[in-house]
Amino acid sequence: MRQRAAVLCGAAVIAAGALTAVPAEASAPRPAGTSHAAGPSWKKCGTDDYPTLQCASLEVPLDHARPSGRRITLALSRIPHTAKKYQGPLLVNPGGPGGSGLTLAGFVASSLPKDVAAQYDVIGFDPRGVGESKPSLDCLPGHFAPVRPDSVPATPAVEQANVTRARSFAEACREKYADVLPYIDTVSAAQDLEAIRRALGAERINYVGYSYGTYLGAVYAKLHPDRVRRLVLDSVVDPTDVWYDANLSQDHAFNDRHRAFLAWVARHDAAYGLGSDPERVETRWYAMRSALAKQPAGGKVGASELEDTFIPGGYYDGYWPYLAEAFAAYANDEDTGPLVEAYQNFGAVDAAGDNAYSVYTAVQCRDAGWPSDWDEWRDDNWGVYGKAPFMAWSNAWYNAPCAFWPTAPRQPVDVTNSELPPALLFQATGDAATPYEGGVTVHRLLRGSSLVVEEGGGNHGVTLSGNNCLDRHLAAYLADGTVPSGGGNGGADAVCAALPGPEPLKSKAASTSSRGSTLHGLLGHRR
Repeated sequence: MRQRAAVLCGAAVIAAGALTAVPAEASAPRPAGTSHAAGPSWKKCGTDDYPTLQCASLEVPLDHARPSGRRITLALSRIPHTAKKYQGPLLVNPGGPGGSGLTLAGFVASSLPKDVAAQYDVIGFDPRGVGESKPSLDCLPGHFAPVRPDSVPATPAVEQANVTRARSFAEACREKYADVLPYIDTVSAAQDLEAIRRALGAERINYVGYSYGTYLGAVYAKLHPDRVRRLVLDSVVDPTDVWYDANLSQDHAFNDRHRAFLAWVARHDAAYGLGSDPERVETRWYAMRSALAKQPAGGKVGASELEDTFIPGGYYDGYWPYLAEAFAAYANDEDTGPLVEAYQNFGAVDAAGDNAYSVYTAVQCRDAGWPSDWDEWRDDNWGVYGKAPFMAWSNAWYNAPCAFWPTAPRQPVDVTNSELPPALLFQATGDAATPYEGGVTVHRLLRGSSLVVEEGGGNHGVTLSGNNCLDRHLAAYLADGTVPSGGGNGGADAVCAALPGPEPLKSKAASTSSRGSTLHGLLGHRR
């Protein structure tokens, strides 16, 4: 999903607990001056925000089982280390699948404490098929152009229109990329990480992955446990139910998060005038949806586009004031302008979004098996819709090309691992995109790992987003391997309080376009 907004700032309380230290030089990286095979040729590509950013490219096999066969190109970025103490490359990934990681390198390097970031070459990359990597997938440009059929298939005709869209997308991918699709998957991307490690001349890598990037990191660690030095997984995918069942679980979590948003709107009735009863506010939201299904706002925002606009609120509550303004303007004053603006900022899909969705679909459809009988999809999603209507059918159609995908699926990877150094996991209890149980599951599967929980938090991607308690654990781990040990609820090794929730905008003239670029603007689309 699209994610853009300013990070809310605030203090958090760190829970007491023992700390265990891993020696800083354990599995030490190759010193910067050690000779090795020629690595990437780095060139300056700095931006106003990240002036020291460098870029390079790396050729890797399309099929890692045939290293002498066809080659593809990965795009890399780097913020080089500046300290005498060098701890090796720190690879970062924003998730998706399909998210570009080039700018994330600059964000992570600038957001960590300076003395910690200075000890690493922070390495971003566009995974195979993504962004500046070649080939860059775009199966069907404009697939999300408005106005689409209503996501809720209330009639056979609406259902068939959505099925036709999904099938057409899968067929377009086959026509354009039949020779590439069998190699767009998490295992292949993990082998690309190994190719990056070799090209950098590092004996081991450090890794920070968000969202789907946690699954990519866990798969790499399973394939190459001896090549992992430090492993950070933030907002953790449950690897035991990829991907069909995971999406059904996600629907329930997003419905809960949407209702939390509506309850927040009700608490701020003085600002929005939509009612002080959350049930009444929810009724008005669905009335807005019904009205837009009949008459799209500005010819752009129908029922499906409304869902596109509000789903990002499930990822990050910093969006809530903007979404509430748009909701109130439409519901109270029949003013469509703020709603159209919110759609353009949160829901509209540009060329980069088309690329990200193409890779997202290719990876998820290839990673694991999906039902090929549409009756199963219909029954399962109507069942979910009856309990959690907010995102159920929107999510179903987002993933529906997998029912018609042209490549055979892989078997999911069992990421159980007892060969790693201590890994550090972060998870918010109310995360909708990667529900809390995923963090607990991976904590159990990675022996010796530590889990830091943001209690009461509902955002997705919680480190480097203003919670000082979480960030202290991250910085300590990257500085010298220190991990928290024991004392929390639900298997947590440390517990941090969530940041305070947002407040209504001080001025209704505040524009969604005025918000700064942060982690939430860099994370991937669906996970």
